[in-house]
Amino acid sequence: MMDDLPAGAITPPPAPTARRLLIDLALARAQPGGGSGADFMRRRTAMQEFPNLSGILEGVEWVVVGAVAARAYMPERATQDLDILVRAADAETVAARLSAAGFLPVAELGIPGAAFAAPDVPEIDVLYGEQFWLEEALAQPGRDPAGLPVLALPYLVLMKMAAGRVRDVGDVATMLGWADEAALDAVREAVARFAPADRADLESLIYLGRRERGLPE
Repeated sequence: MMDDLPAGAITPPPAPTARRLLIDLALARAQPGGGSGADFMRRRTAMQEFPNLSGILEGVEWVVVGAVAARAYMPERATQDLDILVRAADAETVAARLSAAGFLPVAELGIPGAAFAAPDVPEIDVLYGEQFWLEEALAQPGRDPAGLPVLALPYLVLMKMAAGRVRDVGDVATMLGWADEAALDAVREAVARFAPADRADLESLIYLGRRERGLPE
């Protein structure tokens, strides 16, 4: 309860408001062009190697999320772990499979999920999903340059917009700025169905991404 807070305490705004503050700040300062060349921005690489869990998780539907998924839609950036999304109902099965393969649980995550580690390979963070769009997303994954099953762009945008972190907001703007019209239409359709309250923010992020790219308004 806010009435129970000490005098002068600062309470964080709810996630949509926090995201809106970031967007408004970017809109106020956005300049045409982003400093990186078009060839670089269109580059899709898999320079960092991550384990393909298809054999370990055979029979379990899973997709890569986070920074590794984003490299399918924007230039790759360094990350220290592999984030995957599975059904919450599959959590025990996934944990048992990973443990049998030498990936031992090392921590619970701040969101529903757990981290698993093995010697000489990146940590694997398993997120336990219950999103309304999860079944649809698991049924139609994308692929990154290494062939890993990744969350398709519409659902990755939904996930990152819901997270609302500075990095996620920036990723969404960049991915959307370099997406083609068909991909943007698919994102708009998914947001309209699963997060209609976020449609205005989505259009702002598309605008910011396109402006960063240097496209005409």
